[in-house]
Amino acid sequence: MAPSRSRSTQIPPCIPKRQLPPGYSDSLLFLCARRMVAQHPLPVLLPALPAHLYPILFQAAFLDGRPLVLRDLVTAWPFPVLNFQRLVGRRELLRDHPCKLCVQAVILAVVAQLRRDLEEPGRDSSGCRLRVLDVTGVPDDPAGRAPDGMSVWSGTVALAKACVEVSKHQREFQRRGSKRHKGRSGAATAAAAPQPPGVDVHADLFVNGTSYGILRDALQTGAAGPLRLKCREFQAEKLSLAGIVSLLESLDPSCVRRVDLRFRNLGLTGLSVILPHLSRFPELRSLKLQYSNVDVRRPTPESAIGIRCLAGQLGMLPSLRELNLGSSRLSGNLRQILCDLQAPLESLELAFCSLLPADLAFLSQSFHAPALKRLDLSGHDFSQSLLEPLRLLLEETSASLLHLDLMECRMADSHLDALLPTLRRCSRLRFLGLYGNSLSTAALKDLLQKTLELPDLRLVVYPFPVDCYKPEPPRRIPGSRRLYEEPMDGERLAAASAEISQLLANSGRTDLVWTYNPYGHGAMDYFSL
Repeated sequence: MAPSRSRSTQIPPCIPKRQLPPGYSDSLLFLCARRMVAQHPLPVLLPALPAHLYPILFQAAFLDGRPLVLRDLVTAWPFPVLNFQRLVGRRELLRDHPCKLCVQAVILAVVAQLRRDLEEPGRDSSGCRLRVLDVTGVPDDPAGRAPDGMSVWSGTVALAKACVEVSKHQREFQRRGSKRHKGRSGAATAAAAPQPPGVDVHADLFVNGTSYGILRDALQTGAAGPLRLKCREFQAEKLSLAGIVSLLESLDPSCVRRVDLRFRNLGLTGLSVILPHLSRFPELRSLKLQYSNVDVRRPTPESAIGIRCLAGQLGMLPSLRELNLGSSRLSGNLRQILCDLQAPLESLELAFCSLLPADLAFLSQSFHAPALKRLDLSGHDFSQSLLEPLRLLLEETSASLLHLDLMECRMADSHLDALLPTLRRCSRLRFLGLYGNSLSTAALKDLLQKTLELPDLRLVVYPFPVDCYKPEPPRRIPGSRRLYEEPMDGERLAAASAEISQLLANSGRTDLVWTYNPYGHGAMDYFSL
């Protein structure tokens, strides 16, 4: 008998249609698929359908918001792997078509199938061949942006609850089997009953204090169960040291490529506790430790020991290629921290790290410089002694650099003018961030015209031009006691923006975007470089 579904997991038959992206609506096959998924129920048709039609039916059902159809497709999925990103096509399509109910429908269908497999081992009436469900890369949909959107946090909780539910059902089934076969031989018979192969769920896991308990249970009790979480990227916010260590120890070591620990004042002492647990991840390529509150500006014997310990532990991560130490105060210690790394970094984020000229000089001369693809030095004062070391560093990275963030760096027109010849030699540059610097409209127009020659440049985030501010005292930001903003002249800003847009239009570079909005365009992730 099929398990009953509680009211909270009921799936509505259809969600209102949304505008489809170019490339889908003009496909005859896709139009036919949309017509088919509109004619629910599908189960009577699925056994007669060729396997190669399932992916496009999945695309149509997801993009049209039809969770019931997705449930039926997953129940009869004829392939061993179901990968969300590959099926839907592109990450931006997932971002622009958020659908919490659709994702939940897929998870519930997998759970229901596994429960049937446990109840009736060996029976294969549905034809389902699914062994790997890959939901990695499903982008975040922050709460409130869309009523049917699924945040990465709620997605993690949904997967964890599914794993716990299936494991619980497996234990109950085994207990019932033991009772039916009384005695030691009966228990042995129940234990020896054929177990379904189960499904591995590859996912990016996001955890905080609220979701810690359910994720811990899913990882620990479900590791050997029918539904197993395989974490690709692990992000934890505001967890205790013990909580972070417990989850790291519970992760399957073979799949983890990124660990992101944020908004936790770990300090050197906390990092010395956590980092040894990362050496069990052979494929770990990205480590993000922003807001860890490491402060080594004033050297002490204890901080020297802590730095040596940190360097040694980083050196135990042979696959590491991306490191984020943002908002740690590292003044004069960059060489000591990076000295034991076994391979050059390709992404280095050191925003607001209080670096000194010696730190940038070390980086310029290190084996990291010619390998760097992404560099974030936001929050440093390049109006004085750091400017020339920055120029020399950009010279060394010019052949490889794709992404450069120099936001809120106190740069004026003269400083940008000094860097411009070197920036023009960064021939592969795709992103340039200059938000929060004191640049004029004239300097920005000059920058635009002189960087048009960079063939791969796709996005420039520029600051509000200084000549667009009103000559008035700064005003306190509502709700803040300490933060102030300078009053903006809306007409001047609109005129400056129009001039920049016109120059861009006249250039014919339709592939290049200039914007003063630092949000909403999506940061270039290391794994997409």
